[in-house]
Amino acid sequence: MSVAANWEYKLIQKATIAPAYDFVTPLIHYGDDTLGRAYNHCANITKEHSKTFYLTSSLLGGEVTKAARALYAFCRVSDDLIDQNTDQDLHQLVGSLDAWKCRSLLDDPLPDDLVPLAWAHARAKFGIPIDYAEQLLEGVAQDLFQTRYQTFDELAHYCYGVASTVGLMTMYLIGFKGLEAIPYAIRLGVALQLTNILRDIGEDWQNGRIYLPQDELAEFGLSEADIARGQVTEKWRRFMRFQINRTRQIYLEAMPGISLLNRKGRFAIKASADLYQAILAKIEQNDYDVFKRRAYLSNTGKLSQLPGIWWQTIRDY
Repeated sequence: MSVAANWEYKLIQKATIAPAYDFVTPLIHYGDDTLGRAYNHCANITKEHSKTFYLTSSLLGGEVTKAARALYAFCRVSDDLIDQNTDQDLHQLVGSLDAWKCRSLLDDPLPDDLVPLAWAHARAKFGIPIDYAEQLLEGVAQDLFQTRYQTFDELAHYCYGVASTVGLMTMYLIGFKGLEAIPYAIRLGVALQLTNILRDIGEDWQNGRIYLPQDELAEFGLSEADIARGQVTEKWRRFMRFQINRTRQIYLEAMPGISLLNRKGRFAIKASADLYQAILAKIEQNDYDVFKRRAYLSNTGKLSQLPGIWWQTIRDY
């Protein structure tokens, strides 16, 4: 039985309903200069905040690369509304997110509202279901009200909202064979977000959040006090091994979905998955110390892996 089978059924249903009831966004018509500024702005946001995504999105080529970076910018601005405005009270944050939702999901944003403009154009050009964008914003909003997760099922639902939705939207940019690709996109999004969570445990604790399932912490004899102390003990190592092994298994079960994507996009998705998965190995190399050391790949390290990933993609998909 798939390791994901216990948690993914409701998420598959949620993801399948979205495109079934969506309407096609009309393609907006602005001058090339206006759209060029909007897309360039999104590219700059991507380059500043995620060198990995900037690199892997470049592998998509042409209009798809521009649209992927517009999608990233939409996600980045959405996330930053919560993470970079901690001085605001809950009422202000909810108001800011609601206002952004209205702007970012318009079919015809103002020409000087650059991220919504590029995102609306990309959404229309590639037929991206707006329901997925709305689900992402719901996932982002969850951080306003929930800072703990009792079970992995709860955590997987959160990961779907903030990450799997991105994968589902990316499928429309790349092109895919049919709705049978949906479970694989969900799994990859969950695996990517779990990698973020494991890498950022210390940072999230400082921000008042613990994304690790509470019941699993207890099962390994750990508590929030252990996270607060930030000490790597044998209990912590066993817990992190379990978390990393499960995340790797979900990556593994996501990989067959690459063959369901348009051939031109397969390398970029495989590269994203493999480069992110390498963060798990860095956590292991750091002896599971996610409190004082940040696991990451250097740009040189990323580039050195691309030829091997390209060959694997050609060979396996």
